[in-house]
Amino acid sequence: MLDELDKMILEILREDSSKSLKEIAEKTSKPVSTIYDRIKKLVKLGIIKRFTIEIDYSKLGYTIKALILLNVDGKHILEVESDISKHPNVEAVYDITGEFDVAVIASFKEIKELDEFVKWLLRHPYIRQSRTSIVFRISKEEKRLPL
Repeated sequence: MLDELDKMILEILREDSSKSLKEIAEKTSKPVSTIYDRIKKLVKLGIIKRFTIEIDYSKLGYTIKALILLNVDGKHILEVESDISKHPNVEAVYDITGEFDVAVIASFKEIKELDEFVKWLLRHPYIRQSRTSIVFRISKEEKRLPL
C-alpha cells in the first residue's frame, strides 16, 4: 500500500509537520507537485489524520499523570467510555481485557484535581470499582511505530 516515497514523506512529517512542500521535495529529491499529490493521497486514505503540534504539557503544569483501571457493568461499557472520553483531562480511554474493563490515562496539575476526577468517576452508576496508579516517570511515550 505504501511505497518508499510515501514512507519518507510520513517520516519527515512525523518529525515536523510544519515542513513545507518545498522542503519535503528537497529532502526526497522529488518535484513539489509529486509531494503535493502524495500527501493529498495519504490524507484521502486516512493515513494522515491531521497536521498538528506536540505540546509538552508538563511545562504547562500538568505534572500528575494517572492510570486508572475500571470495572464496569458490561452492558454499559461503551456508554461509560464515551462519558469519560469527554472529560478535558483525559488523554486516552482503552477498552481492555483481563481483570478490568476500561483503562484511562489522564493528567492533572494538582493532586486535588485527580482526587475530584476519581470521585467523579465513582459517581457514575455503571462503574463498580477503580484502581488508580500515579505515574512517577515516563520512560517512553509516543505513537511511533515502524512504517
